[in-house]
Amino acid sequence: MRRKICQIIPTLDQGGAEKQMSLLACHLDKQQFESHVVVLTRSGPLEPTLRDAGVYVHLIGKRNKLDPTALSRLTRKLREIAPDVVHTWLFAANSYGRWAAWRAGVPVIVAGERCVDPWKSWWHYAIDRRLLRSTNTIVTNTTAVSSFYAQHGIPRESFTVIPNAVLPNTQTALSRQELFKRLRIEPRGRVVGAVGRLWKQKGYRDLIWAGELLRVAYRDVYLLILGDGPDREALRAFRDRTGSFDAVRLVGHRSDAAELMSTFDVLWNGSLYEGQSNTILEAMTLGIPTVATNIPGTRDLIEHAKTGYLYPAGDLGALTRSTVALLQDDRLRAQMGEQARLRAIQYFSLEQMVQSHERLYLRLLDSR
Repeated sequence: MRRKICQIIPTLDQGGAEKQMSLLACHLDKQQFESHVVVLTRSGPLEPTLRDAGVYVHLIGKRNKLDPTALSRLTRKLREIAPDVVHTWLFAANSYGRWAAWRAGVPVIVAGERCVDPWKSWWHYAIDRRLLRSTNTIVTNTTAVSSFYAQHGIPRESFTVIPNAVLPNTQTALSRQELFKRLRIEPRGRVVGAVGRLWKQKGYRDLIWAGELLRVAYRDVYLLILGDGPDREALRAFRDRTGSFDAVRLVGHRSDAAELMSTFDVLWNGSLYEGQSNTILEAMTLGIPTVATNIPGTRDLIEHAKTGYLYPAGDLGALTRSTVALLQDDRLRAQMGEQARLRAIQYFSLEQMVQSHERLYLRLLDSR
């Protein structure tokens, strides 16, 4: 008899946690597991992918932060599904999902913490600690997250570390000519890129400043920022005030982001805190070296001066110097990119991530 595994997540947007959850749910061994996804708040672009893979998708429709009717609906849905394992992702699902799973009598409850979360207040951590009593383990993608939560009263031994996964690159690289044509911008010789949600955590103001500094060394360079978010207009205004309009282009959300990314010479990642960046992993599979902030989580991905460069957050000089070193040396850039690609294959494969979860689920079920 197949075991029922139920993932619970707030939305099916294309964020980092959502992508990892989708990869896991779609690729669990169908001979051993029946895969369900319960969406707490709203659906999103990942729903067709899940359904096409034979995953059962259930929508709860939570209307606001405190919605007791959603808890009741979620509990009823879990009693209907009768899963062997519930695996929750992100704070809202960790809270509602674990409580509902406990009420529904689910045998194994697994939580998921995907990022260092300095935005949380005391009551968030109080909820996390209270729900730990009904949690078999908390899956995270890096020891940086378990170390962070240990400082807030959740023991390290409560965590199981399973790194993120990235699919191997199978697409044909886009030509530079096609890149400039799609974006309707004047052709240039060098392209540095950044990809992600436009908000404070991602450090885009520093990247915009550094984009202007980079123009001192390379007049024919673009910094292309792909993504959307709540800080879009503020960042656009900041870019214009720095006089960087010609050097820094905020491209917005693109459905062809992966293709555009394949044209980058270097990826920038300026996150102030992170779990484990999907964007960096995707760049690694494309053979693109990354220059990123030296923060926990990112250090698990980038080997400094081997697969890319790490710089202290806020040190725009170090960011610019490392980038110039890569742009002016084609051989160095190619060597680092290839080392990054091999590292992604060796340590962050889909098979490793999925099999680690499968072993965890079975071990927890067998130990009941």
